[in-house]
Amino acid sequence: MSEDSSSALLTDHYELTMLQGALHSGAAARRSVFEMFARRLPEGRRYGVVAGTGRFLDLLERFRFGREELDFLSDHGVVDEPTLDWLCEYRFSGNVWGYGEGEAYFPGSPILVVEGTFAESVILETLALSVYNHDSAIASAATRMSVAAGDRPLIEMGSRRTQERSAVAAARAAYVAGFATSSNLEAGRSFDVPTGGTAAHAFTLLHDSERHAFKAQLESMGEGTTLLVDTYDVERAVRHAVELAGPELGAVRLDSGDLAATASRVRTQLDSLGATQTRIVVTGDLDEHSIQALAVAPVDGYGVGTSLVTGSGAPTVSLVYKLVARARGLEPQAPLEPVAKRSVGKPSRGGRKWALRRLDDKGIAVSEEVYPHEPAETVGTRPLLRQLVADGEVVGRETVHEARARHRATVAELPEQALRMSRGDAALPTVFH
Repeated sequence: MSEDSSSALLTDHYELTMLQGALHSGAAARRSVFEMFARRLPEGRRYGVVAGTGRFLDLLERFRFGREELDFLSDHGVVDEPTLDWLCEYRFSGNVWGYGEGEAYFPGSPILVVEGTFAESVILETLALSVYNHDSAIASAATRMSVAAGDRPLIEMGSRRTQERSAVAAARAAYVAGFATSSNLEAGRSFDVPTGGTAAHAFTLLHDSERHAFKAQLESMGEGTTLLVDTYDVERAVRHAVELAGPELGAVRLDSGDLAATASRVRTQLDSLGATQTRIVVTGDLDEHSIQALAVAPVDGYGVGTSLVTGSGAPTVSLVYKLVARARGLEPQAPLEPVAKRSVGKPSRGGRKWALRRLDDKGIAVSEEVYPHEPAETVGTRPLLRQLVADGEVVGRETVHEARARHRATVAELPEQALRMSRGDAALPTVFH
């Protein structure tokens, strides 16, 4: 999908049939408020991370029904002619507020608030949920890995374990949540995510010997490169690596076996050969728990793939997008009144909401507070909703670097129990006023 192509058909069929029905009933123009939130966190998680905001805003700007999209809808009888005429002129003209990208969230947090007519807001449901559910799942896994890794850098390398466009989004979300680099070049081009990579086992197997492969890589990439040393015999490979590169060798990578034990042996060998500054990077089906288990090993960095891009057991965070308020009439100034589902197991809270985070006198978060009106900002509180779209114009766009900085600051204010890898409940209570 090109950067300038329409995003309008990245949606579900029933969004447009609801639109058609609302146009028919006359309720399509009724002012409405939709909210996106999670009823609960994935089992055992203590906080979630908002990610995908920047991608959603980009896609929202391209949510237009051009000739190709309209012809498809017409040819397949998806909607009737009056609805096609309405879609032809569609431009979102409402307002959107949301938690800043990289922010932590908890059950009930109003992560995204969309206000406009029912018609123009309801058809954004699938787009918003598909972006935020995927990206927030990746970021919520990535933050746990980042906490487990501490000061040791993490490399995102999951492109070969997921769909090609999901790989780009995953690399972006992982960077927001603390990963240092990605192997995905499109993430570098599209989102300015730092990229890196050297060689796989195939490069070693291509050459007549491991020594020839190392020599070729060093001559091509310089002494600071990372050599993969577990294709054959690790001890021999490390010896060849230091003989060829000298003590300035950048790093060696281990991808198999008992990583902790092997890393300890390799560290001892590198030091004995004078390569005391050569780093050890480990890869191979890592997740937050195995990363934490390697905390005492002489490891200098981690590469994570499959577990990251599948959300480390939670490939979605089950966000929902619900109508929470609608005007009593069709007049632009008609007052809003709350509406809510009462379904067993799937209730929602009616009414437009505002949120803030309350902090103690040490700057540590103690609760998530949600109000039916915009609360006054006081000492010890931090507003969470920021305007992203004003009267149809994007006003809240940020870079991934700004989102990454917000995430770092957010994690720093969470209580200690939020950062534990063990299973537990949400670290903060959500208080509805």
